[in-house]
Amino acid sequence: MKNKKVLITGGLGFIGSNLAHKCLELGAKVTIYDNLDPHSGGNLYNIMDVKDKVDVLLYDILNFDLLSQHIADKDYVFNCAASTSHPFSMREPWSDMDANVKGTINILEAIRRFNLQCRFIHIGTSTQLGPLKYQPADEKHPEFPSDIYSANKMVSEKYVLIYVKAHGLKASVIRLANVFGPRACINSAEFTFNNYFVGLALQNKTICVFGSGKQKRNVMYVEDAVDALLAGAMNKETIGKSFFAVGNEHLSVADIAKVTVDVIGSGKVDFIEWPENRKVIEIGDAVISNAQFKEYTNWKPMWELEEGLAKTKSYFKNCLAYYVR
Repeated sequence: MKNKKVLITGGLGFIGSNLAHKCLELGAKVTIYDNLDPHSGGNLYNIMDVKDKVDVLLYDILNFDLLSQHIADKDYVFNCAASTSHPFSMREPWSDMDANVKGTINILEAIRRFNLQCRFIHIGTSTQLGPLKYQPADEKHPEFPSDIYSANKMVSEKYVLIYVKAHGLKASVIRLANVFGPRACINSAEFTFNNYFVGLALQNKTICVFGSGKQKRNVMYVEDAVDALLAGAMNKETIGKSFFAVGNEHLSVADIAKVTVDVIGSGKVDFIEWPENRKVIEIGDAVISNAQFKEYTNWKPMWELEEGLAKTKSYFKNCLAYYVR
């Protein structure tokens, strides 16, 4: 990555900003492209410590002309831009479609027209599978998403693969699941549940788990997610394919909540009835295999939940006010 030009759409968000930090460490020249959509969790504080080392463009990926100008000379493009709230997507499907589908088409078209030589990595999601037919699920699992966000992420992934086949883009899709860690949006239940749990515990508030909380989830520390994105970008064998890059651990939501409280050292866990708007999009157990991505790239998750939570606590200790305002 040394001296390579990298564009990260959604680079002020959780995963995008952590990716930006890593690319800078590797010697890349990083441009962040983000419109600070409140439904996407972006935060200028996420790059405060490197603000003089990155170019920050506060633009929208729906502006094709501007987007094209900044894609044209890049070596790598990472699409971390997304409207990521499942409940919001059900309330405002058009807005979700704009960010997750139209925005992706704009990136693909900009690459097709102006920079076919760049390497493109698109972030997918494990939730696009919907309720699992078998476990652990793999890349051959059928997809029947239960909410608009997951459906739109599924569609955007298919567009990426179509552009690879039809137009020769050097693109891959990396599907992530329940990533947690520093720089996450921790102040709203609209975003990843385990990061919201972290935010509640840091404020000594009660974590409310819906129902019994027995449904299982893969969880992964953000450094492992960033390494997965880079591993996908560095490997030519991943072009034209979709992969699950998820954690090794399969834990119940209740256990994740309890471990979060134990590691953070404050807060408590309570169990409540399912809200109707959450119940209708719940998918049950979501146990995912990362075996295929490991085989292609030799990537593997390095951080367990407790270790990652300890590092997360350390990060937020002196800057919590910038994330819970």
